[in-house]
Amino acid sequence: MAEIGQRLGSKALKEVAQSVRPETILAWHRRLVGKKFNGSKNRSPAVRSNTDNSIEELIHKMARENRSWGYRRIVGALSNLGYEVSHQTVGNVLERHGLLPAPDRERKTSWREFIRSHPEVLAAVDFFTAEVWTSAGLITYYVLVFMRVGSRQVCIAGMTHSPDLAGMKQMARKMTTADTGFLCGCRYLLHDRDTKFCAAFDGILQAVGIKAVTLPPRSPILNAHCERWIRSVKDKLLSKMILFGESSLRHCLENYVNHLHAERNHPGKGNVILFPAPEDRIGEMSGDIQTREQLGGLLEFHYREEAA
Repeated sequence: MAEIGQRLGSKALKEVAQSVRPETILAWHRRLVGKKFNGSKNRSPAVRSNTDNSIEELIHKMARENRSWGYRRIVGALSNLGYEVSHQTVGNVLERHGLLPAPDRERKTSWREFIRSHPEVLAAVDFFTAEVWTSAGLITYYVLVFMRVGSRQVCIAGMTHSPDLAGMKQMARKMTTADTGFLCGCRYLLHDRDTKFCAAFDGILQAVGIKAVTLPPRSPILNAHCERWIRSVKDKLLSKMILFGESSLRHCLENYVNHLHAERNHPGKGNVILFPAPEDRIGEMSGDIQTREQLGGLLEFHYREEAA
């Protein structure tokens, strides 16, 4: 019917075609013509080799880790490694993985990528509370803690039962003192939307070249390292102590910070001690094993005594 209909033409088909519309018969004819020239059955199926897979993974890795790299920049980097691909191939790979072209990728940096890209110049700050017995009864103290994200080094900046504007400005100046301040060398400081982190606090940071990065609402996971440290303080120390006076709180926190820095293996940093003391002879096999206790045995550390 399709072959006859093509010879008759659409006008004649309207007179003779009863079971189907003329347009349907002509569409059948076009499909017949398409089948005649369809050579797909003679083509060998495309087989992706392991090399192709490795190149695709490399393209994906380059684009993910270098957000400003365009297609041609990635092609050049691959050429340096002996792989010859076209910029269109790179574009197809990025499209399959849902990655945008370079200008859009650069504008849409995720929090995870931001933190991973700036660990050595990134710091975090947060408050936590501790209940302390005083002559006036049970008082809530607010403790301000800073952390260098890359090294996990911690500094207890101060503690007070009534944080105010003047105190926050003083803490900012103390932490940013040239050469000796804990934040010296940092470029970014993460903090949440607590109103205690006021505009004056951020302004002092900005004056010394540190950008305060305010986290989105209800997103403690974006300050995960500092939040996890605070949880450790509460679980391993504060929940096991009854504190009497500010000096008691200060003494316990100082001991705990020293313990975490110099005596505790840190799972998030290769399960090593962050800042081991040379006299503790970490990793040595000689000498008698000794135990050092702090806070009445709450904190315990084993080390080897230097052999005589």
